[in-house]
Amino acid sequence: MKIAVCLKRVPDTVAKIVPGADRKSIDETGLKFVLNPYDEFAVEEALALKDKAGGGETVACAVGSDASGETLRTALAMGIDRAVLLKAEGDGRAVALPDGLAVAHALAAELKDGNYDLILLGKLAVDDYNQQVGPMLGELLELPCITAVAALEVKDGGVLAEREIEGGIEVSTCRLPAVITCDKGLNNPRLPSLKGIMAAKKKPMETKPVTLGPGTLEVLALEAPPERKAGRIVGEGAGAVPELVRLLRTEAKVL
Repeated sequence: MKIAVCLKRVPDTVAKIVPGADRKSIDETGLKFVLNPYDEFAVEEALALKDKAGGGETVACAVGSDASGETLRTALAMGIDRAVLLKAEGDGRAVALPDGLAVAHALAAELKDGNYDLILLGKLAVDDYNQQVGPMLGELLELPCITAVAALEVKDGGVLAEREIEGGIEVSTCRLPAVITCDKGLNNPRLPSLKGIMAAKKKPMETKPVTLGPGTLEVLALEAPPERKAGRIVGEGAGAVPELVRLLRTEAKVL
């Protein structure tokens, strides 16, 4: 089984995000970047499916700047066989824009002749929450796509997938090759081991220049959320309940 995993470099989820001077991008000064957490589910699933199949190849692919190479090395350290960095022209900041179509086009151009049985992505990137690239990639490659998958079984040349919906579980099936976006609950991603980190340095990572098309989406402005108001203690025990209810009604207006 040959599996591609598409990855994205995103700010650390515990980092404090500050708008940059242009108010249209974030200030990356001192900011730590990590592998998109939802992409970790995709990496883990690719490794598990390869092990279950008893062989094959796993390939990680990312669109970005040279810095995205660090993200690909993380996937290699987890166990992915090789990686491809689609290096955007310029300093790579263009790929930080939430234009999923431009990224999907670049990925589709790389993957279309790769004879992949399965293409896995996270269901979304935590820096934009757009959930666009996976479905767009499936459309561009003319492959079936199932999104936000929380359980996956591959057998007899097809996919049986489950995803959570309001009040239940939706079960879908399609033939391979296919594009799948992965949700939490699909598996428990492994941490790179020291042995894996050392091995990743010797694994092949190819760099290919790409030119992203003109975006169809423009960021007009980024604003930090307003500071939370300080909490207030209205009393202790049951005696504080009437005052708490009054404040919830008259000030917070949530009752």
